[in-house]
Amino acid sequence: MRTFHQKETAEKGGALFHLALLALLLVVVVELFNHKAFSEGLASFWLFLTKRPLAAAVDYLLVLLTLLPTLFARRRSFWQTLLSVAWLGVGAVNGFILLNRMTPFTIADLTVLNTGLDTLPNYLSAGYILLLAAAVLAALIGLTVLFWRGKRCLLPWRRQAKAGLLSTAAAAAALAGIWALAFHTHQLSAEFANLAYAYEDYGFPYCFLQTWLNKGIRCPSGYGSAPMERIAGMIGEETPVNIGEPQTDVNVVFVQLESFIDPAEVLGLELSRNAAPNWTALTEQYSSGYLTVPVVGAGTANTECEVLTGMSTRFFGPGEYPYQTCLLDQTVESVAYDLKANGYGTHAIHDHYATFYRRNEVYANLGFDDFTSLEYMPKTETTPQNWAKDSVLVGQIRQALDATEDQPDLVFTVSVQGHGKYPDEPVLEDPAVRVLACPDEERRYAVEYYANQVYEMDAFVGQLVRALSSREEKTVLVLYGDHLPSLGLEDTDMASGSLYRTRYIVWDNFGLERREEDLAAYQLFASVLGRLNITTGTMNAFHQFCRGEPSYRGDLRLLQYDALYGQAYLMDSDAYAPTDLQMGVAPILLEGLVHQGEGWFLFGQNFTPCCKVTRDGALLETEYVSPRLLLVLEDPGTEDVEELSISVVDRHHQVLSDTE
Repeated sequence: MRTFHQKETAEKGGALFHLALLALLLVVVVELFNHKAFSEGLASFWLFLTKRPLAAAVDYLLVLLTLLPTLFARRRSFWQTLLSVAWLGVGAVNGFILLNRMTPFTIADLTVLNTGLDTLPNYLSAGYILLLAAAVLAALIGLTVLFWRGKRCLLPWRRQAKAGLLSTAAAAAALAGIWALAFHTHQLSAEFANLAYAYEDYGFPYCFLQTWLNKGIRCPSGYGSAPMERIAGMIGEETPVNIGEPQTDVNVVFVQLESFIDPAEVLGLELSRNAAPNWTALTEQYSSGYLTVPVVGAGTANTECEVLTGMSTRFFGPGEYPYQTCLLDQTVESVAYDLKANGYGTHAIHDHYATFYRRNEVYANLGFDDFTSLEYMPKTETTPQNWAKDSVLVGQIRQALDATEDQPDLVFTVSVQGHGKYPDEPVLEDPAVRVLACPDEERRYAVEYYANQVYEMDAFVGQLVRALSSREEKTVLVLYGDHLPSLGLEDTDMASGSLYRTRYIVWDNFGLERREEDLAAYQLFASVLGRLNITTGTMNAFHQFCRGEPSYRGDLRLLQYDALYGQAYLMDSDAYAPTDLQMGVAPILLEGLVHQGEGWFLFGQNFTPCCKVTRDGALLETEYVSPRLLLVLEDPGTEDVEELSISVVDRHHQVLSDTE
């Protein structure tokens, strides 16, 4: 018969062996999701194991280290199951995301969880969402039962702690050694030039951890007053004395087109007609070129951030969205602030929800006077995937330009129609554009759906150009795609040779010289303002006059660090006061109230489907009828319209603004 000590030793050894096997199982399943093995086969997964075994070992030890603390707990089974469900959950989410976009799952995605859940119906049917909800509920019930009824460890706590500490120390030492060796042999890296490739090369646990711990901009080597004075002097020396008078009477309109590329850029793709005839004509007549963007398949906010601020998001942590971190609570130089200094009104427009990427908070720190989101637009036509169609933006841009009669305007517009998911089954009854040949025949219907969205977005571009041409105001219109669509494309499929290149066009109605120039997204606004001889702002002038310097890229990093995390030697963000951001450019007005039948009709102006009638702060049941008419379905308790107000309420029942 075994002694108590022998049983205890066997139990501890069995627990360690069990955890080692569990960690192995978890990392294998998570990496199968990460390498899309369930949809594309095992080739990528096998290549990862054979080419980067040290990276795989680091991933295994990271998972094991998250499980080892369970050795300290009485309810080991519960905690091991909970951690296993967590690992399998994030692994499965990563796999699902990779099937629908080209950027993997990061910690930053958790910061936009609410908006991600909002868009879930665009990717999954109601049936799948119900099954997912049922699975989550079943897991919660199972974990609850396991917590109360599961097996408990009966070993003395001191012996548990000793085993846990020894095991954790051994695993941590092994991790440190293999981690160092992996970096030495270049099987791991902390620099992610391409996030999607990094996940494939280094594994999900390591990369996911990096997106959590590696945030912000690391202090550049040698940062201090001397290099910042050098940059300031360089800008002063390079700035020409006679560049001409600033043209501050020109409206500047930016339109960021969601997932937009001319399908002609895809090699081997043949369509029944030109999907972007307006775009093609504009590239032949006006300034254009390739635009290098920081993301592919997703990450709209980072391209937007680069264009607005002149900062490179590659200097931030891997997968980080500055909109969700540093720009939430501090200002920074932007094209809006630079133009405000020249007397411009500044307007932002987006035909999606205001809280998406927290734009309703960030835009105040980027210098915008007002922000018109989907909640402030009339009822819009939507795509089969429930994204607003961009045709609504023509009227919204004209409205913004009309809002300030005595000053020029900056209008920064973000479109949404081209957003995925692109269905792999036919959903268009009579498509205007048909696919004749496709590089990947399995994605034929997805490509056809995308090409037809591009066709309609291109029609919007044509309508916008005609609308701006009819105005008696000088105008520059900047059009560009934020990133390539998530259609399984490779670098070799693109005429540009890169998945990180879209195109831009600079249209004008007063005879600017046509230029062909390739730019990075963070150089775009400075290039446009340079055409107008506007050199206001340190970042703007730096891009305009120092792009040819050998130290350009390193100096850009110094400027960004100085502005956001450093001593503000040169880039003082305190110089930019947050704006009092107005939601919606057109005021919502109440003009009259009429009781008819069982309802009360409220007359006014600029009503939208998100308008709710309120009295004394209480929301009344309201039905949208038209931009000038709302139907109140309950007794407001008054016939005096002055006692009522209108609140604009988003889909999460958050009040964005009211007329009080």
